[in-house]
Amino acid sequence: MGSDSDLPNMQSAVKILEEFGLETEVYILSAHRTPIEMMNFAREAEINDIKVIIAGAGGAAHLPGMIAALTIIPVIGVPVESKSLKGIDSLLSIVQMPGGVPVATVAINGSKNAGLLAAQIVALSDYELHKKLKAYRENMHNEVVIKNENLKTKVIKLFLGSN
Repeated sequence: MGSDSDLPNMQSAVKILEEFGLETEVYILSAHRTPIEMMNFAREAEINDIKVIIAGAGGAAHLPGMIAALTIIPVIGVPVESKSLKGIDSLLSIVQMPGGVPVATVAINGSKNAGLLAAQIVALSDYELHKKLKAYRENMHNEVVIKNENLKTKVIKLFLGSN
């Protein structure tokens, strides 16, 4: 992440990755304030066996693109909501990458989806993780079905109770 103020937003990505048993490393690396450290991290990521990089940034939001420029490891950008422009500035900075240097971009403050996307990328070569992701989706489906059934029951009781 570009700043420690991004941590509350980025925690959802860490949580979901840990839920799936994926090793996670968290850094504060600023494209503007610590460019040398950011470049070293990006250049060494492949050697360090990093499979996917999630980079959250607000404002000018150069961190995801700068990292993507320095590695072929997939980079997922998380636009962090800013005070003045509500994250639209961050979103546009991350999503408008030039051809040849892709950055996958999730919603403003969408670090949970960034974590899930990272897990899906890793699951392409990890069958056990693939099964866990399938079960996760099935559980989400079942939760909605149960909530819907509970809602129907409540509505029927409410309707019958009012007659």
